[in-house]
Amino acid sequence: MGKRATVGTCLASLVKMAVPLCQQAERACPRTGLGRRPEIADWILAVLIMIAVLKRKKSKSAQYRFLDEHRRELAELLGTDQFPARSTYFDRYRRAHRLFQCAIQLQGQKAIAEGIVDASDVAADKSLIAARGPLWHQSDRKKNRIPKGLRGVDRDTAWGCSKHDGWVQGYSFEVVVSATKNSPVFPLLASADTASAKETTTFDPKIDDLPEATKNVAADSGYDSNHIAERIEYSAEGKRTGRRFVCPENKRGSKDKSGRKPVPPRDESHRRRLARRQFYRSRRGKAIYRRRSQTVEPFNEWFKALFELEDRVWHRGLENNQTQLLAALFAYGILVRYNHRRGNENGQIRWIIDTL
Repeated sequence: MGKRATVGTCLASLVKMAVPLCQQAERACPRTGLGRRPEIADWILAVLIMIAVLKRKKSKSAQYRFLDEHRRELAELLGTDQFPARSTYFDRYRRAHRLFQCAIQLQGQKAIAEGIVDASDVAADKSLIAARGPLWHQSDRKKNRIPKGLRGVDRDTAWGCSKHDGWVQGYSFEVVVSATKNSPVFPLLASADTASAKETTTFDPKIDDLPEATKNVAADSGYDSNHIAERIEYSAEGKRTGRRFVCPENKRGSKDKSGRKPVPPRDESHRRRLARRQFYRSRRGKAIYRRRSQTVEPFNEWFKALFELEDRVWHRGLENNQTQLLAALFAYGILVRYNHRRGNENGQIRWIIDTL
């Protein structure tokens, strides 16, 4: 498996790669509102959280205990003499997801600039992860009632359903990854939410942040929306952007319309929808969509397995899990870039995280 680094050298290299991105992310999404600026910069907290997530410490207490035990080495690594108190770490952990979301985008841009990734084709997908604690059924949830004897309920959770996971009470993450043929699968954009979050809602703000090189965006039928498609394929002035949205239609209604004659376009929006349908059914459209099942779907499984998320999330509470999931996605990108620098272009990164 190529050259292997010592544990200390490997972690130091990962931190060195993460620091400028987290600093840039802090500048890109500065704090707003009243209040004194914190003594410890947000980027320092973000890097410490990334280290704890890479070590797969699954509670904030375990994370802080590990970091505190190595505070001298970590402070030296970060070039600071400051270290957060336990209460500071716990409080700011909940808010760090905003910085990580920006850092993931910046890292995607860097991976493209470094020639690691070709973002001509991208694929989007949402994946569900079960919550910690017992199930809180919908009837009790609507009444905001916790049945007697039911302990440890996570009130931030919601129910969601997908073809792959079925019905899940918990949380979700959404990624846009590179899906160009012969290119590594790399997270370019990401977000995290409850399991009930709708793809057409969570994906919409990501459209403006798609890489400039992107020509094709593939997604499953949960993303089928005229609004989403036209935002990708047309500018605000109605001109073609040069991009295509490759997505199967979400069947509306129960009647089988396969035997009916083609319906003539009713208006411009309908004409555009029919054109997307025709392209999706073409040989090229099918080839682009097929890469979705070879990229983003396996990526979700690799990611969950790497950070031990197959069964349930690490924390209770939406903001805690947003931070952990986005920190892990950011760390995944760091691992891929580090692996590429070591000459291992096959993307096998588990050995790196196992040596930390």
